[in-house]
Amino acid sequence: MKLAAAPISWGVCEVPNWGFQLPRERVLADVARLGLRDIETGPPGFLPDDDANARAFVDGHGLHVVAAFVTAVLHRGERLEDELAAVDRQAARIAALGGEVLVLACATGREGYDAPAELTGEEWSALGRALPRVMAIAAGHGLRVALHPHVGTVIERAAAIEHVLRETEVPLCLDTGHVFVGGGDPVRIARDHPARIAHVHLKDADAALAAAVRERRIPYAQAVKRGLFRPLGAGDARIAEVLAALREARYGGWAVLEQDIALDAPPTEGNDPVRDVIRSRDFALAHA
Repeated sequence: MKLAAAPISWGVCEVPNWGFQLPRERVLADVARLGLRDIETGPPGFLPDDDANARAFVDGHGLHVVAAFVTAVLHRGERLEDELAAVDRQAARIAALGGEVLVLACATGREGYDAPAELTGEEWSALGRALPRVMAIAAGHGLRVALHPHVGTVIERAAAIEHVLRETEVPLCLDTGHVFVGGGDPVRIARDHPARIAHVHLKDADAALAAAVRERRIPYAQAVKRGLFRPLGAGDARIAEVLAALREARYGGWAVLEQDIALDAPPTEGNDPVRDVIRSRDFALAHA
């Protein structure tokens, strides 16, 4: 298992009005200072738009891009060709930056991650037809696809994840926090479906806040600000058991330390995101 970092652990996010956005120079310098050498790209605009400049910027910090998070609306036929064209452009960028994995979230088509989505039978069929096309696009750029269950997307709840495992061949990004918030069991997925796991996002989560989000008693973004996601070992998602299952399965892919946070203002020494990243790094190294 190979550890990497993600800018969202510093509060860098594509969602409008998410919170204070730290500059990329600060984030990449922190990653390098923590001894991590690999990173996901972060949202559009985080790295320079020009591929060569972006790669030089990352290289200049002694880092290497491993993956990027890509959203696409794949269950609506009238949008599919435009969405696939956008996926192709993003896959080309990931490859140009030296990445290996296209982390795919099946978006609802609405802004943000608060509204739930339930697909009809025909929409599930449309999604099933679209996923192999995404995989072919990624393969054309030398990339693997990892489908990311995520709150507020069409693959959120445990039943939706089971549908994907049963009815498709697309590999998964096991995001331990999002699976847990959606009501799934990341330990069971790691134990029962290790061959389907192509990428891992490691985050812990608070059970009470997770239930409030799952039941739509609190907006997702508000829950994040209140500490929905926790450093590894500080929440209820049984991360040590996930890591044990991955170790037993000899998982050799990327495990990205990704604790989604939102900052209200520039961090102080008392709430520096680096503290939680260090805690998660040390937990992962001790249990991997």
